[in-house]
Amino acid sequence: MPYRFLTTRRDARIEYLTLNRPEVRNAFNADMIGEIADWAAQIAASSGELRAVVISGAGKAFCAGGDAAWMAQTVSYSDQENVRDARALAGMFRGINNLQVPVIGRVHGAAMGGGAGLAAVCDIVVAARGAVFSLAEVKLGILPAAISPYVLRAIGPRQARDLFLTGERFDADEARRIGLVHSVAEDADLDAAVGRKIEALLTSGPEAVAAAKRLIDTVAPLTIDAAFAVTSEAIAERRASEEGREGLSAFLEKRPPRWSGSR
Repeated sequence: MPYRFLTTRRDARIEYLTLNRPEVRNAFNADMIGEIADWAAQIAASSGELRAVVISGAGKAFCAGGDAAWMAQTVSYSDQENVRDARALAGMFRGINNLQVPVIGRVHGAAMGGGAGLAAVCDIVVAARGAVFSLAEVKLGILPAAISPYVLRAIGPRQARDLFLTGERFDADEARRIGLVHSVAEDADLDAAVGRKIEALLTSGPEAVAAAKRLIDTVAPLTIDAAFAVTSEAIAERRASEEGREGLSAFLEKRPPRWSGSR
């Protein structure tokens, strides 16, 4: 469906989502949040056709966080309205997080507040060297609450104690050092760097990639003993799968695997 604040493009089995409010550096408002949530729901329903999603921003920035006009409206909201609004934002992030296909963040310019959270919810983040990040909600007397599960998972509580409390800005190299970003490219090479991540994903078994996403979320909070049965069953299931057998056969026969659904 057409969106007002988003553009989408399907290139073979790769979906490209672009935040399209460049006049406000792609800042979130209620309408954009609703559109992204709707888009994520549609991708979830059709994810068997896809191999990856790339999220980027139009114009000079990835996402500057919350739109000033939208946040000004929330000052006069009732408690019930504030809760409803906050749940919509949290639901948007959860919808992206729960996608079975890999989500790549293509970050340039500003990734502030919720924009940094949008990067954190992506599975893989490639940032331009000139990108700037912050988690500056405390500067406004509020909290990075909706994004906190994803940012904490990316950078850990220790780094969050610094960045959540000070709201200081940091560059792409620092974002990579603390785990928010996976790789940094020169601004002119950003698309090529994203392309290399896509090509790497396309050589992996699509079912195994989706299973790996689930495995991470399942195993991360477990102790070694608690993970024992889960991981044993997971590898046994994949070895017995059609895709697993094809991958092993291709390796032994020294040929590229023929993944089901590959382009």
